[in-house]
Amino acid sequence: MRNKLFKLVSILMIAMFVLAAAPAPAVYAAPAKADKVKITWWHISTKDPALSDWKKMADDYMKAHPNVEIEITVLENEAFKTKLTTVMQSGEVPDIFQSWGGAGLSEQIDAGLLKDITADLDANNGEWRKTFAPAALAVFAKDGKNYGVPWDMGAVTWWYNKDLFAKAKIDKEPATWSEFLADVKKLKDAGITPISVGEGHTWTGMHIWSYLATRIGGEKAFKAALDRSGSFADPAFVKAGEELKKLIDMKPFQEGFLSATHDEMQATFGNGEAAMELGGQWSPSVQAANSKDKKGVKNLGMFGFPAVEGGAGDGSDVVGGGNGFAIGKNASPEAIDFVKYLTNKDNQTIIAASGTGIPVVAGAEAGLKDPNMKMVQKTFASAKYFQLYYDQFLPSLVGGAINDNVQKLFAGTASPEEVAKAIEASAAENITKK
Repeated sequence: MRNKLFKLVSILMIAMFVLAAAPAPAVYAAPAKADKVKITWWHISTKDPALSDWKKMADDYMKAHPNVEIEITVLENEAFKTKLTTVMQSGEVPDIFQSWGGAGLSEQIDAGLLKDITADLDANNGEWRKTFAPAALAVFAKDGKNYGVPWDMGAVTWWYNKDLFAKAKIDKEPATWSEFLADVKKLKDAGITPISVGEGHTWTGMHIWSYLATRIGGEKAFKAALDRSGSFADPAFVKAGEELKKLIDMKPFQEGFLSATHDEMQATFGNGEAAMELGGQWSPSVQAANSKDKKGVKNLGMFGFPAVEGGAGDGSDVVGGGNGFAIGKNASPEAIDFVKYLTNKDNQTIIAASGTGIPVVAGAEAGLKDPNMKMVQKTFASAKYFQLYYDQFLPSLVGGAINDNVQKLFAGTASPEEVAKAIEASAAENITKK
């Protein structure tokens, strides 16, 4: 009996020793949840397909990143500019917001309101940077540093209704300004409103004046005015006003054009109530979205701004620009990653296929289905000189002076000389001599 007890005790002691020596079972903690992050994003795509495309991209990103909340604010162009100015003055900046680059971006950079994302573009041997067309990316940079990225780039061109041209017996696109004015007369004689414009938003008509200045004075005249070796009151800019006045005096615009908004201008054209409009690459989708049938001009054509006889500018020179996303000073890494997602090849291809914009990422151009968008791309690519919109490239006060004073030409309240002198007065005050 004693031996049995001894054996039992021995077995128990051995078992206890083994248990004591054995490692404790691992305790696995549940993975920590990523901190909640809110991203504020302001854009100006108020109409489909862009409106729905952007929302789906945001929804898809949030689904893949459950800790991220993306708060989208959609504003019409002019309302966006007004609201952004207000928040900028308060120092509160959205994480991601619509930008056209140029002077506006530069002023925001100088005010310390934007985040330098150069390191993000250059990470992994420049993986993100290398996806962009360099010229497009440069529009959102200053002193070699990027504070935003593009998602669309293109040119301002004339869009026209081929059926209305045929009705007026116009069988070819005008190549010169004289031919253009002759076609305007043919359209009027046929009882067709030649041009839709929205001078309630003054930049719409400004493009005609700036294109005429580009055709007449060329790059040389603009650069001279910019570096202050010349002037915006020089002959090229006065002549631009004189040529525009020739057009205005023909009364080629729709009724109420002085108070019409950009979207109303697009609706007039989209509803077949005017034969032409001067607009950017966004025009086909916006005129369709604002038309009664949501389809717009079915037989749509495009041509570049005509050459001005005797002008120093080349007929291929382009005034244009595009759209991008500026990055607010307090943007989180998640916000930058979201912008990277928005501008990847797949999403850029969606933007191209919907006709919302011309992609700036390599490979996404395959999504372009609209032959008009392909023409814009070719127009932009073949330009010998590319000029970012005057009111975006120049300091905001000078850009505003151009828009407001050219509007006076449309209204008949100022002469070409007075317009040029008023623009020069603003330039003299607000552009530093280099």
